[in-house]
Amino acid sequence: MTEPAAVTTDTTLAELGDHPAEPAPVEASGGWRELFSRRHAAAASILAGGVALYAMNLYFTAALMPSIVADIGGARYYAWVATGFLMAAVIASMLVSRLLDRLGAARAYVLGFLVFGAGAVLNALSPSMPALVLGRVVQGLGGGLVAGLGYAVIRSALPERLWTRAAGLVSAMWGVGTLVGPSLGGLFAQLGAWRGAYVLLLVAALVLAALARRVLPGRSGEGRGSGPVPLPSLLLLTLAAAAFSISSTVPGGWATAVCILAGVALLVGFVAVERRASATVLPQQTYRAGHPLKWLYLTVAVLCAGVVAENFIPLFGQELGGLGPLVAGFLGAAVSAGWTTAQLFSVGIESARGRARAVRTAPLVLVGGLLVYGLLQTGDASGARVALWALALFVAGTGIGLAFPHLSVAAMRSSSDPAEGGKAAAAINTTQLIAFSVTSALAGTLVNLGTDSPVDSARYMTFGIAGITVLGVATAALTARRLGR
Repeated sequence: MTEPAAVTTDTTLAELGDHPAEPAPVEASGGWRELFSRRHAAAASILAGGVALYAMNLYFTAALMPSIVADIGGARYYAWVATGFLMAAVIASMLVSRLLDRLGAARAYVLGFLVFGAGAVLNALSPSMPALVLGRVVQGLGGGLVAGLGYAVIRSALPERLWTRAAGLVSAMWGVGTLVGPSLGGLFAQLGAWRGAYVLLLVAALVLAALARRVLPGRSGEGRGSGPVPLPSLLLLTLAAAAFSISSTVPGGWATAVCILAGVALLVGFVAVERRASATVLPQQTYRAGHPLKWLYLTVAVLCAGVVAENFIPLFGQELGGLGPLVAGFLGAAVSAGWTTAQLFSVGIESARGRARAVRTAPLVLVGGLLVYGLLQTGDASGARVALWALALFVAGTGIGLAFPHLSVAAMRSSSDPAEGGKAAAAINTTQLIAFSVTSALAGTLVNLGTDSPVDSARYMTFGIAGITVLGVATAALTARRLGR
């Protein structure tokens, strides 16, 4: 997309948050009170609600799966229930900016919620596991869309002085989903009403769709058209996500290695195609020489890699700490709890230097928490040691929360062009989903390396993920250099 010269100059000066904000009215505080005021509360609720619905659904279905398999069978398709959802969400997240440009915020959200609701109906009526997988794919398409819109619509739905707090609220919903999803899914499973659980999701989607239609803006007319869909990039990235997802379902050894290597090769091919294409998944400025947006996305990816540990922590809590399923589930949510808590404070950092310091510190805190958790692993752990696990995981999560709101807002401000700024914000969600998919597959492989030793499995997984997040120390420093200006 070619930008006018004036816009290009302004973009250079405004890279990653250096764009001068419009002066806010004297009476505007830009605080939580204003965000939840009568004027903005409905819009903020939709942005947060869409992401919460998506995040909760990830853990919601995991808690229901034993009951579902007992009812309709199909245990061999167990892994594909999650894989189908995730792959569809990745595809949908890449189309967020284009649908937003063509439909406007209100209609794009209504479409996303209705597609999500249609998937919930298919799930509730599923007579077999293949039918459930189909419903999960449809749900993933709607879920990926509303999750991506949660970041992309902040810019058009709220004044700039509220962007940071709105971004913190939206990303906090990942933590809320982690806490609410397992408990709510477990409740429906306990009641033997797994189909009713999806009816509840349908009702929530319809309520949010109606609210979005009433309060969100339509087409702004500011964009210049979203252009063609980047099919080559989309195909490569989808195949990469599939390869990494399949790697966790095939027997360990060469089959797993081949899948992972294929996924890496496809990601390299994706970047190569993106650099030369006129239609791209990520904003074109990501691939400009010297532009820091690439470091921002890499920082988001490595921070999100730390969250993947939550998928296995409940397992280790039961095997090594003797915890019950419910308590082990809440132990797994400790990372997200730290993420949510930290960012509620981090959004109050207003100085450029303070924001840069938060981003630079974040990966160090995350790595430190993971390393302590890994070192504390032992069999037959006492209650005191389990409490230390929870504390270390909570600290690790605070590292993510320190940086995430500022990274989201920096993406929005990476261009003075509203269309490019929205696309940059939507790409935050795409980056998250890809990071989850890739790291989940790698974590599964690391767990398998422990063979019959749960302690070794826990340490391989934890130290492996910590090794990935160490990369964020360098990328965060490069990103913070711009934020501190």
